[in-house]
Amino acid sequence: MRDPLILLTGAALTVTVLSGCSGAAPAGSASPPVTPTPTYELPPRPVRPGEGPVKAAPVTDGDTRFQVIGLQKGLSGFFGSHAEWQAKGQYVVVRILVENPGRTNARFDAKRQRLITSDGTTYAIDRFAQATKRQPDELPLGAGVRIELDLWYDIPKEAKVSAIRLFGDPPLGVTGSTEGVQVPLP
Repeated sequence: MRDPLILLTGAALTVTVLSGCSGAAPAGSASPPVTPTPTYELPPRPVRPGEGPVKAAPVTDGDTRFQVIGLQKGLSGFFGSHAEWQAKGQYVVVRILVENPGRTNARFDAKRQRLITSDGTTYAIDRFAQATKRQPDELPLGAGVRIELDLWYDIPKEAKVSAIRLFGDPPLGVTGSTEGVQVPLP
């Protein structure tokens, strides 16, 4: 028969060695320090004249991430680089960030983005205003690309803006279109 003291010492040594091999920290000890992910230090920019800042959280639809950052409502007209134009009702301008966080190309289509009014009516961008203000209808987003742009809408003068539905590109290999994601607007 073996000596119980030798067996107990052997068992304690085995537990000590095995616990040192596991990834867990021993009970009562501090966890290893977590290294924060580095971030870019981008300087803040002033909000453009006439625009109100929007503090909306980023949202994702398909392979595209969006963030609404600015809103202008009630514009009766605008000046472009070569034209002045009056709204049929009122122009509403939504400033957004569009990002492709993926590793493949994605496509942004401004024509799919819908402004929603308080009565539930949806509006497509005003393609004439979009073109006159030199904003894209459609553009490719390379992997890791982030852009900022305006979406121009011409809606009835009495309409009250309530939200925007943003549509991204479906994930690689998925056919069809995405359902969009709605962001409330002030």
